[in-house]
Amino acid sequence: MNRRHALWSLAAAALLAACAAPAPKPPAPPPVVFVHGNGDSAALWTTTIWRFESNGWPRERLLAIDLPYPLARDEDNVAQAGRSSTTEQAQFLAAQVDQLLARTGATQVVLVGNSRGGNTIRNYVQNHGGAAKVSAAVLGGTPNHGVWALKEFRPNSEFNGVGPFLVALNVPKGTAGDEVTPGVRWMTIRSDDNDKFAQPDGVWIGAKGKPTNVTFDGPALKGAKNVVLPQRDHREVSFHPQAFAQTYEFITGRAPATLAVTAEAQPVLDGTLSGLGPGGPTNLPLVGATVEVYAVDAATGARQGGPRHRKQIGEDGRWGPFTADSRTAYEFVISAPGYATTHVYRSPFPRSSSVVNLRAERLAEADKGAASVVTLTRPRGYFGLPRDRVVLDGMDPAPGIPPGVAGVSSSKLKLGSGAGRPVAAEYRSGVIEERLVGVAWPAAENRVVVLELTN
Repeated sequence: MNRRHALWSLAAAALLAACAAPAPKPPAPPPVVFVHGNGDSAALWTTTIWRFESNGWPRERLLAIDLPYPLARDEDNVAQAGRSSTTEQAQFLAAQVDQLLARTGATQVVLVGNSRGGNTIRNYVQNHGGAAKVSAAVLGGTPNHGVWALKEFRPNSEFNGVGPFLVALNVPKGTAGDEVTPGVRWMTIRSDDNDKFAQPDGVWIGAKGKPTNVTFDGPALKGAKNVVLPQRDHREVSFHPQAFAQTYEFITGRAPATLAVTAEAQPVLDGTLSGLGPGGPTNLPLVGATVEVYAVDAATGARQGGPRHRKQIGEDGRWGPFTADSRTAYEFVISAPGYATTHVYRSPFPRSSSVVNLRAERLAEADKGAASVVTLTRPRGYFGLPRDRVVLDGMDPAPGIPPGVAGVSSSKLKLGSGAGRPVAAEYRSGVIEERLVGVAWPAAENRVVVLELTN
C-alpha cells in the first residue's frame, strides 16, 4: 500500500468513526418554577405541568411551589395573623429557586406566575437577588397596575396601583423607561375585558359603581411582550391550554407539539393536605388528619369497594403516593378534628402528579340545616355566562353564577332533602367539557361534598 492510499484509508476510517459516534445530547431545558396566586396552592398548575411533560419536558425540572400563607395582608406593612407580606413571599421564592438550581445544576430558571404570584416574581427579581438567576418570566393575570388605584382604599395594599409596593415595582427603568427589570425576558398574558381584577368598575372589590382607576390592560407592562387572550378569565390566562401554548413558545421559541395531555396507564398521585388558619386558607400540613381514596363509578359516584389508599398526615403534609388507574374516577375523603368530613370527587387523572393538593373544609353555620351541601368548584378558571354552560343537579345555570364577567369559581347547592343520592355536574366551555358525579353525603353528620373540575 503506497503512502497516499494509506492516508486516504486513515481519513476514511476516521470519518466512519465520527459518523458512528453518538450525536451530542441537546441541552436540557431550563428548570421552570410555577408560583400560584392569592389564596391558592401549587395544585392549580397540575394541567400546565402535564402539558409541559407531554411535550417532553423532564418532570424533575418542573417545580410548582406552595407558599405557606397564600393570602396577602390587607395592608402590606401591617402584620396580620395567617397572612403574608410581599417580602415574605419573595424570600420564600428565593429559597425555592436556590434549592432547584442546586438540585439541577442549572444557572438560571424560568418563572411562571398567576395573579399575586406575578407580584412575588417581580419583587424577587427586582429586590431580592433574582435578576441574575432568572432568564425569563411569564405573568398571567398579574394586577401589575393594581386591582384598584385609590389613595383612600387600603393605601398600603400590594394590590393598590398607587400604593408603595406597585409604585416601586413600576418605576421607569433604563433609557426606554421600562417597567420591568432589565436582563430578564418578560411576558404578560391578560384577558381583553373578562378579568375580574382588571375592571374599571369596583364591583369585584365591593364598590359597585365606583371607578377603580384601573383599565382592562392593567396587567400589561412596558418593556414586556404583552399578549391578549380574548374572553379568557383571570385564572385562564395562566391555566388554559391557550396560555400554555403562549408560555411554551415564549420560553422555547417554538410552538408546542401538542396541547393534549398524554396519558399514563398507572399515574402515581401525591400532594399535601392543608386546612384553614386565622387569616383564611393555608398551605401548611394538617398533621394528624386522615385521607382515604376510593374508586367510584363515574356515572353514579358510588364507591367500588373499600379504600384503595389510606394515610394519616405527618409533618411533611403528604397524603400519598397512590398508584391510580387513568380510567377511574376517585373520591378523596378528608377527616380531621375541627373540620367537616370532606368528600372530594375528581375525574380520572391521565398523568402522575405530586401536587394533587387537598384542603379540609368546614360546614358553614348557615348550611347546617340543609340535608346535604354540594359545591361545584373550578380551581383553574372562573364560570362565565353565557360563555360557559354550567349545570349542577339539573339546574342550568348552576346557582350563584352571575352573567357577565367571569368572576366566581364555585357554585353551592343546598339540598332540602335527598341526602345519599347522586348529584351530577356538567361544565362546557368551547371544546373543553367535563362531567362529575358525587354522592350527597348528609350535612347532619358534619359532611361536605366538593365536585372539583380538572379543566
